Amino acid sequence: MRLPNRIIPLHYDLLIHPNLTTLSFTGVAKIEVSVKQDTNSIVLHSKYLEITSATIALTQDGIAQHEKAMNVLEFPPYEQIALQSIEPLGAGEKYIININYAANLSDGFYGFYKSSYKTQDGKTRLLASTDFEPTSARMAFPCFDEPSFKANFSVKIRRGSQYIALSNMPMVKSLPIGEGLFEDHFAVSVRMSTYLVAFIVCDFKSVSAITSTGIKVSIYAVPDKWSQTHYALEAAVKLLEFYEHYFNIYFPLPKQDLVAIPDFQSGAMENWGLITYRETALLYDSVTSSASDKLRITMVIGHELAHQWFGNLVTMEWWNDIWLNEGFARYMEFVSVGATYPELQVDDFFLNKCFGAMGSDSMNSSRAISTAAESPTQIQEMFDSMSYEKGACILHMLRNFLTEEVFQSGLVSYLRKYSYGNAKNEDLWNSMANVRLYLSVTKMIFYLWHIPLTYITSSSDRIGRYLLKTKSDTIKLDKEADWVKFNVDMNGYYIVHYEHSGWDALVNLLDQDHTLLSMKDRTHLIHNAFQLVSAGKLSLDRALDLTRYLRHENKTVPVLQGLAYLEVFYKLVEKRSIPDVATNLKRYILEFFKHLIDKQSWSDDGSLSERLLRTNLLEMACDLQYPPCLQKALDLFNKWKNSNGTISLPTDVLEIVYSVGAQRADGWEYLLKKYIQSMSGAEKIKIVNALAATRDPEKLSGLLEIGMEGNVIKLQDLAHVVAAVSRNPVGHLLAWNFVKKNWNKLIEKSQCPTKQSWIEVT
Repeated sequence: MRLPNRIIPLHYDLLIHPNLTTLSFTGVAKIEVSVKQDTNSIVLHSKYLEITSATIALTQDGIAQHEKAMNVLEFPPYEQIALQSIEPLGAGEKYIININYAANLSDGFYGFYKSSYKTQDGKTRLLASTDFEPTSARMAFPCFDEPSFKANFSVKIRRGSQYIALSNMPMVKSLPIGEGLFEDHFAVSVRMSTYLVAFIVCDFKSVSAITSTGIKVSIYAVPDKWSQTHYALEAAVKLLEFYEHYFNIYFPLPKQDLVAIPDFQSGAMENWGLITYRETALLYDSVTSSASDKLRITMVIGHELAHQWFGNLVTMEWWNDIWLNEGFARYMEFVSVGATYPELQVDDFFLNKCFGAMGSDSMNSSRAISTAAESPTQIQEMFDSMSYEKGACILHMLRNFLTEEVFQSGLVSYLRKYSYGNAKNEDLWNSMANVRLYLSVTKMIFYLWHIPLTYITSSSDRIGRYLLKTKSDTIKLDKEADWVKFNVDMNGYYIVHYEHSGWDALVNLLDQDHTLLSMKDRTHLIHNAFQLVSAGKLSLDRALDLTRYLRHENKTVPVLQGLAYLEVFYKLVEKRSIPDVATNLKRYILEFFKHLIDKQSWSDDGSLSERLLRTNLLEMACDLQYPPCLQKALDLFNKWKNSNGTISLPTDVLEIVYSVGAQRADGWEYLLKKYIQSMSGAEKIKIVNALAATRDPEKLSGLLEIGMEGNVIKLQDLAHVVAAVSRNPVGHLLAWNFVKKNWNKLIEKSQCPTKQSWIEVT
């Protein structure tokens, strides 16, 4: 149930005092409000908070007059409270509400929650952190917890002397208040939504740098992992400077902190000025982090910094348009990283985001990117591939249709017009449409049935363009052509089905000279064909015919795309216990890619693209029991184990080596011991994946139980453990039965508003 708009918050003055011994906290929330209509009650959000008192005072010239007590009515089903005033509150007046409350630190990953980590010498350290998006600020302080109710925030945190406190803004003063406690005061924030407020009490260490425009950027982590913060600092400074230039809008805060939290459910959260991350999304360990780990860190930093403009500076009016936040941030992470780290060639990998979105979009359960959502559960379910990936792909199509210059101008116009405010879908479209000379074109694109088609043919190097406005139409080519390929470089979000002769021509083209099509077009054709197989529109034989040319392919992205589909079919028949088919398919895949597998070195040499190809090919080869691969991996594992883990292995093949070693009982137990000892989140994930690769059902069941206990393996990684076991042909039924048996416990332990993460792994 939405809040009434009779009362508008203007300013919050928060005093928060967490107690890391009792794992509870007390708070005082002073909220200045403006009354828009006469009323006797103020409705706002509160969840799991014990309200001890509430008063209200009329303000004159910013000074509160006589305080009067208010009655507090609670309605837990709506996570709301109503503060009732004896005297009516007059329209046009301003009041200050004063609420005292107490609560326990949350056991989950939302609201104001407790977290912990172990030091290298085995001691447990505690901290308290927040994660409010989308509807959990109400678990930390009473508030108008909807994105359109923006306000300024003044935060004060009480802490012990052994801790530091962090919030959205810089600390302006720290006062000793006795008994070893300090009260840290933070500067008044810019206008922002409640879900972007953040505060942390911890004992972390940091590393800092100053951007060219004077913004202090700091990376925080537990003291034992401080050495893993330096790459993130370099990337954050570069990317923040890029966004300031691209959007032509200075970052409005004096500092930007990025904090690695030991217990964190999602990848990261874009709190304004205080971004929080899962450790594996921020910390880079040169000994155990692979090329793909480094790429992910860079991309997540790019994503969260994009949010400082898209989401924070301009916020969607309501959660049905969350794609305005997440779709833009997903797309801009590719734009920003592509510009600041051109050697990574991340644009090549954007196709995978669109492929994933199309896979989800083809399901009966799919939805439009903007969908009605009212309850907290419905809102949480909006954070899916439709908002992130499909949103990004629609924007990519728009950018290519309008041109980069027009697209960027439209974005800047949108951000400037709605700064510190809220916007809807239509506001973005209007900003694009108002860019001069493109008014008529941009008006046409925003209807579902208008599709900007592009195509190339054998008879012309020019890219043909056509705006499809009807359900069917005929396009006349200028010249006769032997072949035509639609959706050039997959810059559009649509699938193309060719008539039989059309597929024949494209198969022949790839067989004869695949370089006549771009790398993206070759990758897109593979995806396009197998999507049509899934839809029953194309035979599997025809799709496999298309992949024949891969014997001559030397580019990473199309090879990985073809490999991915062949692996899907192999795992399908393997899980369904069809041994004859599985054996033949395994032989076919190994023979098909043998020329590439045998060329791979067990090293970290080469470009990012070459390193990703190496990792995927060798992982597949060992998974398919290719003897040379198994022997090499086992030799490396034994050397590493015999050195008691002191020698360094190539990071790109680390998980492969661990997975082969885990097939032996002593190797599995040794890896579990190393997991407990490791201070690298990147290594821990690789070890979990290796432990889940064993073909021993008892060990897989034991791994699931270890994950459920939450001691050795953190609860934040439980869903990953279940998913990893489910990918194992020996473990998929074990994982499914485990989820069914422990369903209620899993939901309780994750304290997740939606069951989506568990449904996905089944």
